[in-house]
Amino acid sequence: MAMEIKYPEIGVCGLSCRLCPSYYMNTESRCSGCKSEGRMIVGCPFITCAIKKKGIEFCWDCKESATCAKWKKHRDAGKKRDSFKCYQKLEDDIAFIQKNGVDDFEKSQKARERLLKEMLQEFNEGRSKSYYCIASTVLEIGELKEALHRAKNGSYGLNIKDRSKLLHSLLDEIATQKNYYLKIRK
Repeated sequence: MAMEIKYPEIGVCGLSCRLCPSYYMNTESRCSGCKSEGRMIVGCPFITCAIKKKGIEFCWDCKESATCAKWKKHRDAGKKRDSFKCYQKLEDDIAFIQKNGVDDFEKSQKARERLLKEMLQEFNEGRSKSYYCIASTVLEIGELKEALHRAKNGSYGLNIKDRSKLLHSLLDEIATQKNYYLKIRK
C-alpha cells in the first residue's frame, strides 16, 4: 500500500514547488509538484530514500536527518548556487518548518503563490516568469505586496512591457535596499 502524500507541493528536501518556474509551464512537461505522480515515477535521490525506502514524506522526519550526508550536501550546495529553481531560502524554510510545522509553511507558501500568480497574470511580458518566481521566494510577503500595490497604482494605461519594467524596477529597488539577489546563482 502506498503512503499518503499530504503535501505534494513541498519537496521532500524542503523546496517549495509553488514558487518554481516548472510549476507554471503551459506545456505537457509542466511539473505538478515534487511529489506528484509524474515526479514520483521519475524520482530524485530524496524521493527514493525518504518516500520509497523509508515511507516518510520529508527528510527532516528521518531519524538520520542530522547525520545524512546526501541531505547536508544538498543544503550546503543550496547556500551557494541554484539549479532551475531558487534555493536561496531553503535553509530558512527548513528552520521555519522545524519550528512552526509544515501547515504554517504551506500557508505562507500559498500566500507567496497568490502574489506570484498576480505578477504572472498582470506583469509578465513573456520573459519574467523565472524572475518573479525568484522574487516570490526571496522577498518577504509584505515587500511583495507593497511592490505589487505600487506597480498596480503606477501602471494604469501602460502596455505589458512597460508594466513589467515598472514591477521589475520596484522589486530591484527592494532587492538593492535589502541586499537580496534576484537571479539564478550558477
